Amino acid sequence: MEYTRLGTSGLRISRIALGCMSFGDPAKRDPWVLDDSAAEPVFRQAVELGITFWDTANIYGLGTSEEIVGRALRTYTRREDIVLATKLWAPMHQGPGGAGLSRKAIMEQIDASLRRLGTDFVDLYQIHRFDPQTPVEETMEALHDVVKAGKARYIGASSMWAWQFAAMQQAAQAHGWTRFISMQDQYSLIHREEEREMFGLLAHQGVGSIPWSPLAGGLVTRPWGERSTRRAEINRRVDQQGRPIFLDSDRAVVEAVQRIALARGVSMAQVAMAWVLKNPVVSAPIVGATKPNHLPDAVAALDIELTAEEIDSLEERYVTRLPTFF
Repeated sequence: MEYTRLGTSGLRISRIALGCMSFGDPAKRDPWVLDDSAAEPVFRQAVELGITFWDTANIYGLGTSEEIVGRALRTYTRREDIVLATKLWAPMHQGPGGAGLSRKAIMEQIDASLRRLGTDFVDLYQIHRFDPQTPVEETMEALHDVVKAGKARYIGASSMWAWQFAAMQQAAQAHGWTRFISMQDQYSLIHREEEREMFGLLAHQGVGSIPWSPLAGGLVTRPWGERSTRRAEINRRVDQQGRPIFLDSDRAVVEAVQRIALARGVSMAQVAMAWVLKNPVVSAPIVGATKPNHLPDAVAALDIELTAEEIDSLEERYVTRLPTFF
């Protein structure tokens, strides 16, 4: 395993992050998630591989992911060995503190997450999306107070327009509050819109990207047309505006991944992950592991250095699309 700092902060993380959206109570929310027993080999494998950066959220499994992660922390490793991240924003209940980024919601949800995780603090507390109903000053001051109370060591953001992220950072800087050190954004071979504005902003501010869905929900890990995962079959194929998430033109990108993987004698997942890792603003892609090969493939990608010709072939057939902030 390789380790790096998250952006230009002092926080040391593994170059691969364990995404914990795949863990939870199948009866409570999503039928494809793994309960404690099914998740056990994934956590054990993560510890064995040196993956010390674990990311979850209050909304994952309606809190049950945090509960499973908390039990895993106490069973398979030590709290001090793990960089633990969680998120808030999505609706947890109908009350005024159940969703969004108001001061009330932030103070209520951090305490609820800590109870479920069974810990006194998280290392990285992230806002899951931008909240247009709450002034950015209110959100940033409340997050600052969470840090000063010792309930979070750092703060981060996820999936928003670059101007929104800049506005929040500026509010924090103007008032001397804690600034974001990370951006959890969608980035893969078939979702590259962050390259236009967000990545330049992150590089300028020393913020690290921790991409979600770096393998495009598995689309770039198998030949075009092969059966997708159970999760992908259940999840929507369009965003909240009804726009398709994947395009027919993505086939050319997938086929390029397949050609390079065959020539190198490695898996398609390793090639696609190596492409994400090569971007200098990317600190650690988030891998939602559910099968024995998922984490080893991600770690193996750290040893792959793509040639200029390979990179060109992977990138040349990309078709632009709007980001999906869902």
